Amino acid sequence: MPRVIAYIDGFNLYFGLKSQSWERFLWLDVQALSRNLLQPGQTLAHTKYFTSRVTRPPDKAKRQSTYIDAVQTLADTSIYFGKYQTNPHTCRNCGHVHNANSEKMTDVNIAVELLQDAFQDAFDAAILISADSDLVAPIEAVKRLFPG
Repeated sequence: MPRVIAYIDGFNLYFGLKSQSWERFLWLDVQALSRNLLQPGQTLAHTKYFTSRVTRPPDKAKRQSTYIDAVQTLADTSIYFGKYQTNPHTCRNCGHVHNANSEKMTDVNIAVELLQDAFQDAFDAAILISADSDLVAPIEAVKRLFPG
């Protein structure tokens, strides 16, 4: 049976669900989601979930930690962490300085895992759940280097 690895950008998935007002799915079982995306005859070899730990506000950090703890209980599922950082931004109109939070390294971590898994022949097909066009290049590289 063709082996599949699912690569999930946790922040993209979370904010995509929120943007559609699908809050009821925020506690989604990422392995079940991956299994439901398989084609007939495929088998899910592994689910790889990529995220960064939020640090504030404390209630969001606690909810995310609870969710990550739940994801870690899933068999054949791994979590890869990037960084969550705060950057000061200055308003061009009034000069007010505020902090903006952003996740870093998720796309790079996904690209590295995808390429590494391809070179190690860990999958026959890959599922990528992300909204980032930055991942087009590693996908095209895998398709070019491993046309089968």
